[in-house]
Amino acid sequence: VIVETLRQTAGKVPSETLLGEVYPVLDLLKFYQAKAAAILAPRGVITSPLAFPGSTARIEHRPYGVVAVISPWNYPFQLSLAPLIGALIAGNGVLLKVSELSSPVADLIGSLLEKAGIPAGLVQLIHGEGDTGAALIDARPDLVLFTGSVATGRAIMARAARHPIPVILELGGKDPMIVFDDAPFERAVRGAVYGAFSNAGQVCVSVERCYVQQGLYRRFVDAVVAAAAELKPGSDLGPMVSERQLAIIEDHYRDAIERGAQASGPLRRDGNALRPVVLWDVDHSMKLMREETFGPLLPIMPFADENQAVDLANDSDLGLNASVWSLDLAKAERVARRLRVGGWAVNEVIKNIGHAGLPFGGVRNSGCGRYRGAEGLLAFTQPVAGLTNLGRMPREPNWFPYSEDGYRDLRGFVDFVFGEGAPLERIRRNWPALQAFRQYSALDLVQRWENLKLTMPWKRGY
Repeated sequence: VIVETLRQTAGKVPSETLLGEVYPVLDLLKFYQAKAAAILAPRGVITSPLAFPGSTARIEHRPYGVVAVISPWNYPFQLSLAPLIGALIAGNGVLLKVSELSSPVADLIGSLLEKAGIPAGLVQLIHGEGDTGAALIDARPDLVLFTGSVATGRAIMARAARHPIPVILELGGKDPMIVFDDAPFERAVRGAVYGAFSNAGQVCVSVERCYVQQGLYRRFVDAVVAAAAELKPGSDLGPMVSERQLAIIEDHYRDAIERGAQASGPLRRDGNALRPVVLWDVDHSMKLMREETFGPLLPIMPFADENQAVDLANDSDLGLNASVWSLDLAKAERVARRLRVGGWAVNEVIKNIGHAGLPFGGVRNSGCGRYRGAEGLLAFTQPVAGLTNLGRMPREPNWFPYSEDGYRDLRGFVDFVFGEGAPLERIRRNWPALQAFRQYSALDLVQRWENLKLTMPWKRGY
């Protein structure tokens, strides 16, 4: 039923529906089933027995209350349910608005939630277009999670700031793929084709820029062109969902050709489907190297060395995901760590964002905040700091009344904790002050045991 609904709604091919929409949701459910209790459990914080005598400290995680989830049309099932699941498990209610282009998927999700026994009203489905999303924010939920374009994300952030409401934004990408001379050639070619043309390029982490080291460049371009030509509409490639996006793709293609790019063929449209196109002789003056295309165009550009590859990849105001390809794993990971992105993969493409244990989100104009993984689950909560004192002392050393002797002792204590010199040296010069604090030492063992119980590592095993 799920696969058929998505096929009818978005024209998705069955394999991509199963692996891109259904599997990630099941994997995330399984991950949170095993790990959520430990992730959300109160966490003890080590507390100095001298600075906070007789006290224990902890961090608790409380749900925001009501989370508004506004999901996109390209992956309407997965990108609705993944944040919805996280928000619910963290203890929130959810207002879910699925894209107006994917209304049947919203009905499907409602049916699945009912079958799962979710209490009535805990999740409310909202239908409508952009003005409905604006009204949803004006209804003042406690947190907004939006997945979509940069322009709409900015508008949502500005509207949420009126109230103010915190936001998690997963916005556009212009993801680079860096291929070194020593890359696993066949795997990199197939990875580039899949990364660029999966779901007809309508993936936020599609490969939208491919940089290939000069020694491999010509051979790589020829191989990618040949591999892309093997893709079959209907079985490998689905249609474009948005007419507006078709116009952007056509504009990017035309601009590149006018500026001197070479292409594997013309931009051929069959109804709402586009044949994939590989382009080369491209540069960063072209729109398809700077703006999100979100369609089946793959520009390939050469680079000379590691530093140039990093500079080219980072020459973007977007930073969602990236991939680096080399059999020298130390080099590949070194390069990946220099990229200004929210996530990266080595010798892999797209799949890393579906890992249930990894947080997902971007930097710069690609958004803020994370969901998925432990960090993503905690993003649907507010950390609350707690300090508990055993209550067995008549007063604290910093309480009234003040005195010159008390001030001298406090100065000695500060010097003992933060001053220069070896510990024994600090003890000797501050011995009188430390003696003044001896009344609190009897609580040390009690406090240390309480702190130990709160920070036991087996309680945090996620």
